[in-house]
Amino acid sequence: MNKESDNTMKDNEQLASSNSQYSIPSTQAPVEYTDDNIRHLDDMDHIRMRSGMYIGRLGDGSQSDDGIYVLLKETVDNSIDEFKMGAGNRIEVTIEDNLRVSVRDYGRGIPQGKMVDAVSKLNTGGKYDSKAFKKSVGLNGVGLKAVNALSTHFEVRSFRDGMVRIAKFECGKLVSDVTEPTTEPTGTYIYFEPDNTLFTGYTYHNDTVENLLKNYTYLNTGLSIIYNGQKILSRHGLEDLLKDNMTMDGLYDIVHLKGTDIELAFTHTNQYGEEYYSFVNGQHTTQGGTHQSALKEHLARTIKEFYNKNFEYSDIRNGLVAAIAINVEEPQFEGQTKTKLGSTLMEPDGVTINKYIADFVKLEVDNYLHKNPLMTEAMLQKIQASEKERKAIAGVTKLARERAKKANLHNSKLRDCRYHLNDGKGKPQEEQSCIFITEGLSASGSITKSRDVNTQAVFSLRGKPLNSYGLTKKVVYENEEFNLLQAALNIEDGLDGLRYNKVIVATDADVDGMHIRLLMITFFLQFFPDLIKKGHVYILQTPLFRVRNKKKTTYCYTEDERVKAIKKLGPKPEITRFKGLGEIDPDEFKNFIGEDMRLEQVNLHKTDLVKELLAFYMGKNTMERQAFIINNLVIEEDLVTEDFNI
Repeated sequence: MNKESDNTMKDNEQLASSNSQYSIPSTQAPVEYTDDNIRHLDDMDHIRMRSGMYIGRLGDGSQSDDGIYVLLKETVDNSIDEFKMGAGNRIEVTIEDNLRVSVRDYGRGIPQGKMVDAVSKLNTGGKYDSKAFKKSVGLNGVGLKAVNALSTHFEVRSFRDGMVRIAKFECGKLVSDVTEPTTEPTGTYIYFEPDNTLFTGYTYHNDTVENLLKNYTYLNTGLSIIYNGQKILSRHGLEDLLKDNMTMDGLYDIVHLKGTDIELAFTHTNQYGEEYYSFVNGQHTTQGGTHQSALKEHLARTIKEFYNKNFEYSDIRNGLVAAIAINVEEPQFEGQTKTKLGSTLMEPDGVTINKYIADFVKLEVDNYLHKNPLMTEAMLQKIQASEKERKAIAGVTKLARERAKKANLHNSKLRDCRYHLNDGKGKPQEEQSCIFITEGLSASGSITKSRDVNTQAVFSLRGKPLNSYGLTKKVVYENEEFNLLQAALNIEDGLDGLRYNKVIVATDADVDGMHIRLLMITFFLQFFPDLIKKGHVYILQTPLFRVRNKKKTTYCYTEDERVKAIKKLGPKPEITRFKGLGEIDPDEFKNFIGEDMRLEQVNLHKTDLVKELLAFYMGKNTMERQAFIINNLVIEEDLVTEDFNI
């Protein structure tokens, strides 16, 4: 048996062991179980102990779904609901030193008699009464309680009728409560400082905060958000959202349509794939849901019926960039973090979401198409070009799909995990699922032996992947590496079936490793840009050095960290330079892909000039690029330093 097969068998045995329904009876005496083992936790203590139930992951702010952004969003959501109820069109958000947050709105203010309960007792709030908050995001009375419980310092002020009530908390416990006269305008002020014992080493990243706040203004024209003195507002709603997020020019002017409780914007570009932004009651549903599925279906159907041609839906939607926002009474989300809509009804005992969107799209989009012949001609050319390319590679595609289906789940390319982002039928399963894309058997072996088999999969590349810049999608099916990776991710037909929430490129921290990173990012940018735009692609950061003495070991990810570690650990510590992932012992590797895993998210913005960057770095301008490399060459100096006599 070869080494590769042996590794696969061991890996399968590990997975099977974790799935086993039976266990060998223990020879130890049973642990005593008495009344003392039965505990009751108050609301705040329960949130702190089971934070994942309320805000998802904790994190340090390096990722857009980290808990500190959920705390910010839960706070701002309440101010947005005030705006939606016609109370206050200005919200001030201040983040001091990227650590401490304050939010001031000019709405009606929390009713002062119940203010303390509203921020400290679960299942307490004003949104159970649909007359007061008909189409709100936060309906379960959880939001501000979670912010309070997970903050070392939390303060709430309610300004009403010339009086202000001020309550202060520490880790969810009330420490001060006063009411006094005020001349300040009506509204609510919230201050919080996330608990750094939970959000270890956290910091708010300006780009992530700005994107979050911009989404609020796209969906609430007329609202101004003042973020650290900078004014954020939108005059054209979802049209502005598409303009700010599209990284390629539209083939025709953005179609922007509004109705009662629904807004829609779309255009086509020359990029591959589809790109959607969906919202419910102001909540950005990053994983879509029933409203996004309805939009995809009925927009493609309406366009197909307009042209009266037997187009494939995939050809119609190829290159489509669209956004939809709807308002739903009592929305049902799949999970507290509200990233996917599960509701099927627009309101209790009312029309279904699917029919509501179908009727709107059929009427409004069809009317628009009939009134804009120049736009429909541009759309037709795009659809026909997509159809032509699809038919040209039909034979290759069929063979590639058959090869991918024949590949065993636990073959030498993919060591799968137990749970995935979706169950294969579009139902959410495990948000923490991820896949490591790595090169070579030694590196993939280290990760495989160290990983959590429940949520972490490994895909092994064979050598450097192909430079896909300038190639057509035919290469995705002709190239075995790309074909099997596409199948492993399950993204051939879009992101609805994406099996892993995080796609992590894990390469050595050297020149070859950096080149592989660029090649993989180029592949995603060329053929699956939405994978990057929706924040699914990451780079794994692994330590460059291990600095240790007899008492302590420190892992260093940068040269600066290495120098600081040497100073801290004293004279002549042992220093190890990790040259590749395969050189790191699996027992040690567990430290780098566990809960404290360092990831750098790959972001894509309109200002990034992706087309120009790819052409320069991955294109054929050899002499120009060669001159750039020579002019910017940095020779790595010997790591031995006389300052520390190493």
